[in-house]
Amino acid sequence: MATSLPSSPEPSSRTRSAWPEWGVPKGFIVGVPEQAKRHCRRRPGPCPAWVRRLHDSYVAVRIDVRANSASTVPEPSPTESNMRRLLATLLLVLVLCPLTCVQAQPATPRTETNWMTVLLGGRKIGSLRIDRVYAGDTISTTQTLSIMLNRNGTSIPLSNVISSLESDDSKPLGFGTRTRLSAMESTVEGKRQADGTFQVETIVGGARRDAVIAWPAGAVLNEGQRKAMMAASAHPGTTYPLQMFDPATQSVMDVSIEVIGNEQVQLPDGTETLSHQRQRLHQARGDQILDLWLDHEGRARRGIISMLGRQLEMQACSEACATAPVQDVDMFRAAMVDSPRPLTSNLRRDFLRYKVHVKGNIAEPFIQTDEQRITPLGNGDYYIDVGMPFAGGEAGPTSDDTQANAWLQSDAPAIRSVAAEAVGNATSNRQRMRLLRLFVSRYINQHGLDVGYASALEVLNSRQGDCTEYAVLLAALARSQGIPARVVTGMVYADRYGGASRVFLPHAWVQAWVDGRWQSYDAALRRFDMTHIALSVGDGDPWRFFSATELFNALQISDVWSAGELMAPTPPQMQTAGSPGVRGGSLGGPGGG
Repeated sequence: MATSLPSSPEPSSRTRSAWPEWGVPKGFIVGVPEQAKRHCRRRPGPCPAWVRRLHDSYVAVRIDVRANSASTVPEPSPTESNMRRLLATLLLVLVLCPLTCVQAQPATPRTETNWMTVLLGGRKIGSLRIDRVYAGDTISTTQTLSIMLNRNGTSIPLSNVISSLESDDSKPLGFGTRTRLSAMESTVEGKRQADGTFQVETIVGGARRDAVIAWPAGAVLNEGQRKAMMAASAHPGTTYPLQMFDPATQSVMDVSIEVIGNEQVQLPDGTETLSHQRQRLHQARGDQILDLWLDHEGRARRGIISMLGRQLEMQACSEACATAPVQDVDMFRAAMVDSPRPLTSNLRRDFLRYKVHVKGNIAEPFIQTDEQRITPLGNGDYYIDVGMPFAGGEAGPTSDDTQANAWLQSDAPAIRSVAAEAVGNATSNRQRMRLLRLFVSRYINQHGLDVGYASALEVLNSRQGDCTEYAVLLAALARSQGIPARVVTGMVYADRYGGASRVFLPHAWVQAWVDGRWQSYDAALRRFDMTHIALSVGDGDPWRFFSATELFNALQISDVWSAGELMAPTPPQMQTAGSPGVRGGSLGGPGGG
């Protein structure tokens, strides 16, 4: 959940991890999608261009936005725009969950539609529509996830689309994703080539990038998943592996699936006997678990996953049930972490030590940086020291840290031109970064929560956004000047926000390699202070940002100490350095070395 906080004064010269066909990357729930109609009734446009090019006889299902109905229409022109990139939200569900079955193939194309209602913490937040088209020896699947959340009093619609094309023997032929976050659009389109590779086209902020990828051996799309899970249903008590391809990131998720057995499951339209299978996606910060209940044809009829400490559930039901009015669910408060004390401006400028407890079995919830040191204390407790920067806290830059990508289009002429003008005659990277930070802080002049997650070029064109937009633009400008730069995902302190007091909020800023170490620059708040706690660092891709925000519900800050308090004659009670699992900190006194 990107934040847009009140700006701080200008600084002085001392500026210093998914579900299957139901399938969106973990944690992406907090993004902002297209402006759908009330109750999430906007539906997708025409079918993806890559499907049309592969099958002239393909018949698309066009959804009438106003009437909220579906009708079969002739194939639209092949020149229509491509599918938009999958919105970074709940679609880990869509990658991990086979949703419809395949019958004997008819002589003419046939479309079938299934619906699911989406609940969060027992409250209805939206719907999932799955359209399957059987044409000859191919099966295409298009899934649209429509959700309505409340963020700080504002209703936010999320709409996500993911598509796949497979042969009837589960051979991948194509994939596509579409994302519209407010006015921001992006697409991914993959098409199988004659040699078995896939031509992938990515469009973000109007900038197109082409790549060729080899299909990962053993990776499956929706139909391959369905067949594997259907076959496994006959063997309760067993566990089997499955490699699931995520079209949004073009990566493979290695999933371990446990077959629990048949259970009676109450759904909105009645009770069904379903095969309970538990998917476990192994991730660096702990396993992501998705419970699925499948019918005898391998279709998911129910799914449950944890999100921001709440249970996200999808249940098969009728269209009327799935598209019924939603209930308000405020996700913003779930993404806040309370501070145990006020952190005044003078405290924020100097060293701070935090004692943090992390619930659950989450491995390495924080990262070590040149400005942040982590000391595990055991039992889920950590010291986080922010301040007193030093070189060597993290690895130096690689070639990736200066390269352009779909979200940081540092090679775009417009980005290069603006950066060159902003730095002027600056002679050092330190001067260049300060000037670029100052430029971005002043350049973005429209703030709000309805932008979502835009690329650097989109921000340059729109001049609007919140912390993530400040970060991607600054990182792209830095890279265009040859300065290694990364986007940091973490949290930052606010005295008041959204009716809450003394809280840490999701935030993003930039690291740049300056004077032999990584240094932080926050264009949104105009200064980096000691209340910035880093959780992850990456190349600007939104998946990493929203995955990191999933940690917030697991964090509890119990104590915060300043350097003066730690070095006082009578320092605060702290776990000593001699305790198991504790290493010396940055300061003397208890807990230091």
